[in-house]
Amino acid sequence: MDDSKVVGGKVKKPGKRGRKPAKIDLKAKLERSRQSARECRARKKLRYQYLEELVSSRERAICALREELEMYKQWCMVMDQGKIPSEIKALLTGEEQGKTQQNSTKLTKAGKTEANSSNPWM
Repeated sequence: MDDSKVVGGKVKKPGKRGRKPAKIDLKAKLERSRQSARECRARKKLRYQYLEELVSSRERAICALREELEMYKQWCMVMDQGKIPSEIKALLTGEEQGKTQQNSTKLTKAGKTEANSSNPWM
């Protein structure tokens, strides 16, 4: 008598299910696994490098902001004593000079357009 069973209209034989992988398939599978692990480690290394660069750039930005904050604190202490810091004076005079230069260039441009409109040959 045959040991096969009829399940859902199909004949099933006990024992082997599917095919067994050959030695070559096992070696190829192991090599693919090793290659995949190498690629994963490389990606991880790149990700860590990127994050380290990001952290270092943020730390530099924090240090710069701390220095700027300390400078402003010192300016405030000087201003509390009733003095105006030389840096602020330089900023204010620089802005005033910039405004006067802008106004003078506007006036010269306006003078040129008036001169051009009064002289038909220009």
